[in-house]
Amino acid sequence: MAFRTSGEELVRRYLGGERDFSDADISNANLHDAELSGADLSNTNLGGANLSSADLSDADLSNANLSRANLGNADLSNADLKLANLRNADLSNADISDADLTNADLSNADLSDADLTGAKLDGANLDGADCDGAEFDA
Repeated sequence: MAFRTSGEELVRRYLGGERDFSDADISNANLHDAELSGADLSNTNLGGANLSSADLSDADLSNANLSRANLGNADLSNADLKLANLRNADLSNADISDADLTNADLSNADLSDADLTGAKLDGANLDGADCDGAEFDA
């Protein structure tokens, strides 16, 4: 069951030890520089959220809506992004190394200067994505 929460409330609950935020509606929230490593954010709505410089390493973002989200300079290393909607998202300078982006939609996303080494991209949609300076496995 989906629940609406603010970015501040999410961070407060995370700092209190909670890790399961699956199915939450956190759209348009300001989570700049947030520490959310290992959080379960599967099936969440983070559309339009500011996650710039956030630590989302090892987080479960499978089937999450991250369309138009600002993930510039974010740490998404080892994150599960299977089936995630990242259309028009800003992932510039993000660390997406070793992340699972299987069947993710990255159409028109800004991946400039992102680190995607070791990332799984099977079935990912990169149509129109800006990959200028992005680092992929050879």
